[in-house]
Amino acid sequence: MIIGLDFDNTIVCYDRLFHRLAMERGFVPCELPATKRSVRAHLRSNGLEEEWTMIQGIAYGPRISDAEPFPGVKEFLGQCHSRGIDVAIVSHKTRYPYRGEKYDLHTAAHTFLNRHGFYESRRTGLSSERVYFECSLGQKLERIGSLGCAAFVDDLPEVLAEPAFPAGTHKILFDPGGIDDGDQGYECVTSWASCADHLLSRLRVVA
Repeated sequence: MIIGLDFDNTIVCYDRLFHRLAMERGFVPCELPATKRSVRAHLRSNGLEEEWTMIQGIAYGPRISDAEPFPGVKEFLGQCHSRGIDVAIVSHKTRYPYRGEKYDLHTAAHTFLNRHGFYESRRTGLSSERVYFECSLGQKLERIGSLGCAAFVDDLPEVLAEPAFPAGTHKILFDPGGIDDGDQGYECVTSWASCADHLLSRLRVVA
């Protein structure tokens, strides 16, 4: 049995990093809430779409190790490992940013996972061989299908709602803000602890 996980904004929390990068460049006021959503909304409402794209390239590239894992995600991996459940990371991530310097975003993501202890396989059961960075959404969905994921956790409702999403894969929306109403053919969790409580108990029943 295998569970698939998305990477950006599912494993990695960028909230404080995006706020810090925008503050460093004078793009946002200091009182703006330190969330990625707030930074994006502020920049776009002020006609700074290119600046937003540039910050994304920096956050996902050379500064990614300054981001943080979501609380509980490594513990979730450990619980899966102790139960003999394999985990793979499958992400739709271009190799290079759309704007700015040509950083290798795939290498940067592996650096994050390594520096934050995700490749401590004895504890997490994860290795770089189980991490797949696909360059298109279609390729991501194909990978989820070819791996035969029993469940997949993603932060984007539109990914889970894709008609090409593999049939038979249980869909979990990772929604720490509690914004989604969960009425689109997937289930919502607001933390990795609640994901473990919900998903691992369900898989035990199925098994």
